[in-house]
Amino acid sequence: MAVPKFSVIIPVYNRPDEIDELLESLTKQTFEDFEVLVVEDGSTISCKPQVDSYKSRLNIEYFYKENSGQGFSRNYGFERANGEWLVVFDSDCLIPSDYFQAVNTHLESHDLDAYGGPDKAADDFTLIQKAISYSMTSFFTTGGIRGRKRHVGVFHPRSFNMGIKKEVFEKTGGYILPKKGEDIEFSIRIIENGFKTGLISKAFVYHKRRTNFVQFFKQLHFFGTARVNVFRFYKSELKLLHFFPSVFLIGLIISGLLHFFYPEIGGPAMMVYGLYALIILIDSLMKTRSIVVGVLSIIAAFTQLIAYGMGLIKEGLIYLLRG
Repeated sequence: MAVPKFSVIIPVYNRPDEIDELLESLTKQTFEDFEVLVVEDGSTISCKPQVDSYKSRLNIEYFYKENSGQGFSRNYGFERANGEWLVVFDSDCLIPSDYFQAVNTHLESHDLDAYGGPDKAADDFTLIQKAISYSMTSFFTTGGIRGRKRHVGVFHPRSFNMGIKKEVFEKTGGYILPKKGEDIEFSIRIIENGFKTGLISKAFVYHKRRTNFVQFFKQLHFFGTARVNVFRFYKSELKLLHFFPSVFLIGLIISGLLHFFYPEIGGPAMMVYGLYALIILIDSLMKTRSIVVGVLSIIAAFTQLIAYGMGLIKEGLIYLLRG
C-alpha cells in the first residue's frame, strides 16, 4: 500500500454534526493523496454513523477511545497514521477545496518540519460566527498575532490547523498535556527540538468556533486558564500582551464603579471604552462590509477580552495559592 502524503487526524467529542460537515469539505479536495483518522474521545454521542457514510468517498478510519482530552487523542491518531505529514484539524473547521494543494505546493519549495495556517469566516457563516471570527483574528483584540506573517519571533502553529512531519512526532512524543494550552506547549517543544516551523498563509480553514456568545465566553475563559497552564512549563510564555484582557476587565470594572459613585471621574474613563468600541465597529465594518456584523463584533470583542481576562486571573490566583 502506498504511503499517503498526508494523514488527517481529527479528535472529536460529542459533535457528530460538525464531523459530518468537516468530512464533506474533505471530499472536495483537489489534492487527494491523504487519509483521514477520526478519533472519538470517549463521546456519549457517537459520530461513527457519520464517518461510515464517507467510506466510499474518503480513505477514512474511525477509532473510539476513553476520554483523555484532545492532546492525547491527537497522539492516539499520530500513532496509527501512515502519512508522511500528520495534519490536525479541530472538528469545527471546514476545509477549502484547494487546502492540500496549497500545502503541497508550499512544501515543495520550503524546507519545513511543521506548519500552521490561518482561519477565516466562510460566506455562509451566521452573523454571530462572522463577528466571532473577526474578534479572534483582529489586531485590536490581540487576535491579530495568530496566523500572520508578522508574528513576533518564531511562528508557533496552533492545533486547529497544523501539520508536522512524522519524525517530529517520533522525536517529541507528541502532546504532553491533554488540554489547556496543549498546542502552545507542543509548538514550543517542536521548536526547542530544532525543527523548523512556518506559516502557510494560503492554507487557511473556515473555523466555525462557537455559534453563540455564551459558548464563545466559555471557550475564551478556557483559553485564559490555558495560558497559565503553559506558564507552568515555560515562564517566558506569559508576556505583557497576555495581560491585556485582564487589565481591560479590571479597568472596565473600576470605570463602571467610578461612573456610578463619582461620575465626573468615571465618565471620562468609560469614554475610553466607548472609543474602543467605536474602533472595533469601524474596523469590522471595513473588513466585513456589514453594519450588523460590526455591531456584533463589539459584543464579540468585549466577550473575548472579559472571558480571557477572567480565566487568566482565576487560574493565576490558583497557581499563586498553590505555590
